[in-house]
Amino acid sequence: MARHIVIVEDELAIAQNYCDALRRQGYKVSHYRSRAEAMEQFAVRLPDLAIIDVGLGDEPEGGFDLCRDLRSRAPELPIIFLTARDDDFDVVSGLRLGADDYLSKDIGQAHLMARITALFRRVDALRKPATVEQVLQRGLLTINIERMAVLWRDQPVDLTVTEFWIVHSLALHPGHVKNRQQLMDAANVVLDDNTITSHIKRIRRKFKTLDDGFDQIQTAYGMGYRWVI
Repeated sequence: MARHIVIVEDELAIAQNYCDALRRQGYKVSHYRSRAEAMEQFAVRLPDLAIIDVGLGDEPEGGFDLCRDLRSRAPELPIIFLTARDDDFDVVSGLRLGADDYLSKDIGQAHLMARITALFRRVDALRKPATVEQVLQRGLLTINIERMAVLWRDQPVDLTVTEFWIVHSLALHPGHVKNRQQLMDAANVVLDDNTITSHIKRIRRKFKTLDDGFDQIQTAYGMGYRWVI
């Protein structure tokens, strides 16, 4: 069965170009022009991946509100922002809301398709049959790869797909420094240094919500990050 991708974009001509390109790749595609229309449809059925613009009609930040709603409904759903608003503040805002990627509309179609393929590849990896290696225990941290579940002190940590693989990469070899390129490779994404930093900050914040004393992700200045037990 073809994957179902939803595009939420208020500019019809732009949305049509994306829809046509995705359909040529074999995806089932739906297009919604407003946050209200998208939310009505998502209440009935969620897609396999959502591509969202930030500004939707008369809602300058309608895409952010939609992302927040989607993430609360489906913590593991891949979400991509595709927007002309690409300043640092908006990028960080989108990532803080739980988006897996934040792309400028200047991006080429081939690059967009590669990002989508990477996200689906990671989702597929989580659905492989469980083995004895699927559960990783590091002190108070438990990672179940099959279920894409992370527990800290036996409490679930609500991570996106990208965040999950970053945590997994760091915790796999405690004490070893992972540079930004290694973290990108582990998460199978292409991000700049500032975006990786934003992901790390958001991951730390999520752990600290459960445990104010959390300090397991340490910065190795000029090198990267490490997980300590």
